[in-house]
Amino acid sequence: MTWIYGLADVGRNDLALAGGKAVGLAGLIQAGLPVPPGFVLGTDAYGAFAEANGIDRSIVELAVVAPQAAPGDYAAASGRIRALFTGGEMPEDIAAELAAAYGLLGDGNVPVAVRSSATAEDLASASFAGQQETYLNVRGAEALARAVVDCWASLWTARAMAYRAREGVPPGDVRLAVVVQQMVEADAAGVMFTANPANGRRDQVVISAAWGLGEAVVSGTVSTDNLVVDARTGAIVSRQTADKDVMTVYAETGTREQPVAAARRRAPVLDDQAAAGLAAIGTRIAGHFGVPQDVEWARTADGFFILQSRPITALPEPAGDVPDTWPLPYPKGMYFRASIVEQLPDPLTPLFADMIDGAVARSLQALMAGALGKNAIRDGDIGLPTINGYAYYYYRNSGMWRMMAKSPAAFRALIRGEAHMGVAGWREYSHPKYERVVREWSAKPLPEMSGEELLEGVQALLDAGTVYYTAVQSIIPLAATSELSFRAFYDKLVRRDGDPPAQALLLGFDSEPIRAEKSLYDLSGWARSDPALTAALLERPTAELAGCLRTGSPPQGLDDVLWQEWRIAFREHLGLYGHTVYNLDFATPVPADDPATLLETVKFYLRGQGTDPHERQRQLTERREQLTTVMAARLGPRRRAVFFRLLRWAQQTAPIREDALADVGLAWPLLRRMLAELGGRLVGSAVLAGPADVYWLRFQELQAAVDFGLAGTGTRETDAGEVAITGADRPVRAAAVEERKMRWRGQAKAAAPQMLPENRWMERSFGSWMPAGSQHQSGDVIKGVGASSGRVTAGVRVLEGPQDFGSMQPGEVLVARITTPAWTSLFAMASAVVTDVGGPLSHSSIVAREYGIPAVLGTGVATQRLVTGQQVLVDGDAGTVTILPAGASAA
Repeated sequence: MTWIYGLADVGRNDLALAGGKAVGLAGLIQAGLPVPPGFVLGTDAYGAFAEANGIDRSIVELAVVAPQAAPGDYAAASGRIRALFTGGEMPEDIAAELAAAYGLLGDGNVPVAVRSSATAEDLASASFAGQQETYLNVRGAEALARAVVDCWASLWTARAMAYRAREGVPPGDVRLAVVVQQMVEADAAGVMFTANPANGRRDQVVISAAWGLGEAVVSGTVSTDNLVVDARTGAIVSRQTADKDVMTVYAETGTREQPVAAARRRAPVLDDQAAAGLAAIGTRIAGHFGVPQDVEWARTADGFFILQSRPITALPEPAGDVPDTWPLPYPKGMYFRASIVEQLPDPLTPLFADMIDGAVARSLQALMAGALGKNAIRDGDIGLPTINGYAYYYYRNSGMWRMMAKSPAAFRALIRGEAHMGVAGWREYSHPKYERVVREWSAKPLPEMSGEELLEGVQALLDAGTVYYTAVQSIIPLAATSELSFRAFYDKLVRRDGDPPAQALLLGFDSEPIRAEKSLYDLSGWARSDPALTAALLERPTAELAGCLRTGSPPQGLDDVLWQEWRIAFREHLGLYGHTVYNLDFATPVPADDPATLLETVKFYLRGQGTDPHERQRQLTERREQLTTVMAARLGPRRRAVFFRLLRWAQQTAPIREDALADVGLAWPLLRRMLAELGGRLVGSAVLAGPADVYWLRFQELQAAVDFGLAGTGTRETDAGEVAITGADRPVRAAAVEERKMRWRGQAKAAAPQMLPENRWMERSFGSWMPAGSQHQSGDVIKGVGASSGRVTAGVRVLEGPQDFGSMQPGEVLVARITTPAWTSLFAMASAVVTDVGGPLSHSSIVAREYGIPAVLGTGVATQRLVTGQQVLVDGDAGTVTILPAGASAA
């Protein structure tokens, strides 16, 4: 019997014989594309091995684990099944044919990759890729035989078994073929999408490239250059060249990581010509298969090789016929990424997107009705829809003009604090009401609540947070107007050449973010008083310390009593400030869930870095009072009276804005615990793979899932009685969750326009109050809004979110889409701040001034154009960021 087939001989209908990966590679070879030589050991060989060793029935019996079983049950079953393979022997005829085929690849010691090719893998309708193991740099016939058996056994990893159970795939229906391919001496490798996952455009190819082997690129463990190529012309649409510090290379067996040579770290992996050539290959692959492809590639001295190609299982719909145009859900309206959207820098997860749109519309309508009258806002006038995953404030044109016509009356209502608006409304009504809702739901024990009650609580808390934020929006224009009014008076009638800017008279006041920073500084001061505690905090990994805070166990070698005292103090800090959001989307943990970023700040202060925030505030206050005395002395009685009235108004309002914004996430720790409880129950009911997958459901799916059965019985009631749950019954399949995650990752690569539709009329009409840099900037100078004065030359640190905070180094330029009050601790490390979104009155500008560092905000493209390690000149006065040549020194 023939067990082995050449890859070129596998046909499109040979899935049951050769598995999905082999069928895909065969298609590439038949299309004349460059694929490393190799062969496939068919699924019959897997069956023959199991039968010859008498383990075929045992495998199926052990693999029948209920979909709602605990992870430990899957792990135990997997261990027993894999032991059957380890104890088995490969039949002699299979071993002989395998060795003979291997000998045809080279001299008997040629390095090969041994990859699984499952019968339910690499299909457009599923995301089974990666469930089995791959073995690289295997040398010699004996090692190859062991790797093949290990590959067969990997069909029964706990992860793969649980995934198939959730998808309703019976254990007896799966077989595994094994692809063996000669390893190529890759100088560079990476991944290529033949359609742009950020915007759905099928005429753009997206390439990620790194030095060395490609496995580290696929797993995400190395930094990559990222390019977008026009598929029709081969022109480079955009290029980001990373600082590539490590690369994956061959070891004696397997692979290892090694540092990248200094000369290559910031050098592009692919020049324009090579990128265009690779994109052309990708276009051929997509044309051959008829659908966009996710391609793994490698480059050698002989050119490019294709290692794998599979369909992209999720892509956003193309934007339309007009290049770079984002499709608008409601055409007769205007869209802005401002206000609440500044705390939503990334694409929204599906559950949050569904729930927040209605909540925002309801709360805004109520606020506007109170300020402008009941008829000013009508259903459909306002909302928070998503476009390509990103949240936008939407105002219908007719509703916008009605609101603008009544804006003077609304502003008078703000000043007077009517309709629970303004500072008085926030202090006396909105904040206490929000606290009361959180307190009431906190009193309910989560394990005792039904699924319906948990879902009701999630909605109630989100609504309360949205209503609160809407009320906070009535403070923001007051803070902006007060500062702008004082600045205009100061610049025109007070300031002389050489005088500091008006903002110098607004610094040194307490606010919630500053109090949180001082609290962390004080915690580090306490730790510094005990050498053992200091050593433990500095020497133990941050993840370990976070775990010790969670469990109560002391770090290794530290006295338990001392640790418990410090842990209580740290938890008190979390109780006061742990609800501050990094991202308003509730899928993102808050500090109360994951205190790792706060621990990094404590370590920063323990190392003696940064400045004492108490002393900084004292100096700012002293300077402010001195300047106030000097400036007031220049004025006559009438102007002095106006000066002090405007100054006190600005000084009192700005800190309250920061206090109010810092408490937007007050409900988020409890809300996330409720969703985790729901997610855990859905895992127990075999609906979800993990509790966190709850964020990737649509709201109606979550409602259906709650109705579907949270008891974890594995059955449901029908008119015919109780029946077992099957994969087809589930309200959402695991593959749908994986597709949404993939779509989100693609959308996250996009630069969301600040205003839509993008046209000159919009920029002229609204650019004055919502400044932003152009989305299409090129050249070495990036323009934004100067929000804090000063000039700094330093290296860039691009941060996508709190998961990156630990990489921030003192003296670097902090570059992010946006910063919220939860980012404040990083300002102590930063030499400057640059953001995509924001203006001179946003949180970033206010905190940057307190720290005395330059800030350039609203660039629109900073996170797209800049990469970690680049040297830049940040000019907070001119509002520019200049990219400097490689080798430029910091100043």
